[in-house]
Amino acid sequence: MCRTSSLAVFIAAAFLALAPPGQTLPAADHATLLVVNQGDHNLSFIDPASGKQTLAVDVGGITGHEVVATPDGRMALVPVYGDSGVGKPGTDGQLVTVVNLNQRKVSGTIDFGHGVRPHCAVFDKHRNVIYITTELDQSISIVNPETLKIVGSIPTGQAQSHMLVLSHDGRFGYTANVGPGTVSVLDLAAKKTVAVIPISGETQRISISNDDKKVFTADQKKPQLAVIDTASNKVAGWISLPAVGYGTAPTQDGRWLLVALRATHQVAVVDLEASKVTRTIDVPDTPTEILVRPDGKVAYVSCGSKVAAIDLGSWAVTGLIQAGKNADGLAWAQ
Repeated sequence: MCRTSSLAVFIAAAFLALAPPGQTLPAADHATLLVVNQGDHNLSFIDPASGKQTLAVDVGGITGHEVVATPDGRMALVPVYGDSGVGKPGTDGQLVTVVNLNQRKVSGTIDFGHGVRPHCAVFDKHRNVIYITTELDQSISIVNPETLKIVGSIPTGQAQSHMLVLSHDGRFGYTANVGPGTVSVLDLAAKKTVAVIPISGETQRISISNDDKKVFTADQKKPQLAVIDTASNKVAGWISLPAVGYGTAPTQDGRWLLVALRATHQVAVVDLEASKVTRTIDVPDTPTEILVRPDGKVAYVSCGSKVAAIDLGSWAVTGLIQAGKNADGLAWAQ
C-alpha cells in the first residue's frame, strides 16, 4: 500500500551465516528499521546490526499500513487505515498513532474527527510538515509535527489517493489513485491539483527518480510500469515487467529501480537508462514495500512476516529479518 516519501551500513552478526562464502559484511551504525505489521496491528523495531526485532508496539485495534519517522528521530506516525483493503468495504480509520521513538511507546494520536482511511505519511523537509493521504476526503492532509495538529489539506480530485511521493526540490507531490487508475500532481506551495494523469484500469504505489524527471507507478492490470515525464505530466513510456509490479524504489545512484513482484515472489531490477529489467531476485512470499537504506548499500523488502535485506552491490539477499504478520510499511529512524 504508500509513501516518501530514503544511513547506516550493513546487517552483520546475525547474517554472517547467510552471506556468500568469502564475503565480508560491514558493521552497522546505530539506527532502527521500523516495520508496520498489518496482521498484528503493531510496529516492529528492528535492530539492523543484529537483524532482529527488539520490540513490537501495538498501534491500535484496527490496521495501520504505513509509517514515517521524523528526521530528528523523535517520533513515528502510523496512520490507522481500517480493517480492509483499498476500495473494499470495512471500517474507515480516522486516527494516526504517534509513537515516541526514544521511549518506544505510543505517546498520542491525531484524530481527523471522521472516517478518512488515512494511509501514507510523508515528511516534507522543505516546509517541516507531514503529509498524510486521506482517501475518503480525496485529499492529503497537512500535519504540523511540533503540535501534531492538522493545519491544512490539498485536494487530489480523485478517489483512493493511496500513496504519495514528493519531488526532491519540494515543489510537487504525486499520488497513486488506485481505483481510478490515475496519478494526481499536486502543487505543494499553492495547495492545489495541477494535473490528473490517466494510467490504467488500476494502479498501485509510486516513486520518483532522483533527478525528479520521472515518476513510476505500477499498472495492476498488466505487467508493466508507467513512466511519467514530470515536465509534461504525461505518460512518456512503459517498462515491461515479468509480472505485475507493486512497490518501487530507486537506488541512491539513480541508475536502478527496484520493483516488487508479488505473484512471483521476486524483486525486479530495472536499468533506468535502458528502461528494461536486467535481473530478478528471489525473496519470500508477497514482497510489498521497498526501502533503500540512506547509505545506499542495502534495500529492505517487506515480505509476508519477514523483511528481506538485499545487498545492492552483489544483488544478493543476505538476510531475512523476522517481523510480524503481513509486514508492510517501512521507515528508517536515525
